[in-house]
Amino acid sequence: MELSELDYELPRKLIAQHPAARRDESRLLVHDRETGAVRHRRFADLPEELHRELVVVNDTRVVPARIPIESPRGEVLLLERVEGDVWVGLARPTRRLHAGRRYGAVELLEHLGEGRWRLRLDGEPAGETPLPPYITEPLAEPERYQTVYARDPGSAAAPTAGLHFTPELLQRLDVERVTLHVGLDTFRPVSEQRLDDHRIHGERYAVEKPAWDRISKAERVLAVGTTTVRVLETVARGAPLAGRTELFITPGFDFRRTDALLTNFHLPRSTLLALVMAFAGVEETRRLYRLAIEERYRFYSFGDAMLVV
Repeated sequence: MELSELDYELPRKLIAQHPAARRDESRLLVHDRETGAVRHRRFADLPEELHRELVVVNDTRVVPARIPIESPRGEVLLLERVEGDVWVGLARPTRRLHAGRRYGAVELLEHLGEGRWRLRLDGEPAGETPLPPYITEPLAEPERYQTVYARDPGSAAAPTAGLHFTPELLQRLDVERVTLHVGLDTFRPVSEQRLDDHRIHGERYAVEKPAWDRISKAERVLAVGTTTVRVLETVARGAPLAGRTELFITPGFDFRRTDALLTNFHLPRSTLLALVMAFAGVEETRRLYRLAIEERYRFYSFGDAMLVV
């Protein structure tokens, strides 16, 4: 697949700058793959659109990972804890930073390339919420960039499809949990002209055995978000219940444990959009995105959602 096939034009005013007043008040575009039908609903209507699916969520929790540095002025974005006080993170301005030097609470140990550093952090992360760069307005409540079921700290970004759930809505669903700590691979844009050349660094995941027993035996599984899909499809291919996944899902992929997908609307030239195209179909995804733009859906992290059944 060529990188240009992941392009589309989005009016900037459709990029959501803040979450909906209530999580489940966001809109929900429902697409039935068998009939081609499309319905426009509210997220609170989700239970009415399901057909006995086991709903699988990613319970990772975003850490306050954006740590400012003063001289030179820049920042460190923590990506993943390696062990103890050693992390991997992005640091800028990389060309003015040096291994072996301390920048506030951060000591840079080794430059790994592409702006990534192995580093040592004093204490636990105590930075700012790592909002994506396309969100330019301040977030009044940092907890709105966490899912209500988040419990395992470790992500540099939220699994945003889950931001729409409320505790009351979850009580109406049959829910199981997996964990994938969102890192560089989830939000890094594709730069190579062919997707086959895109390199995956890998992200940590874990599934408890009782959870996988339920998931593997379920009649139908709804994956909440692309990160959940990557966990399900990694383990379904015989991988251990905990480890790192480098699974890169593109059109032509054979889905083995994902029967329905709940996801937000993603950036052009992203691995996330490629995954949605793999599940819903390339041309069908393009049609759904055009329709969402025409209907003025809100896009990206704090935007609306799409259900593909």
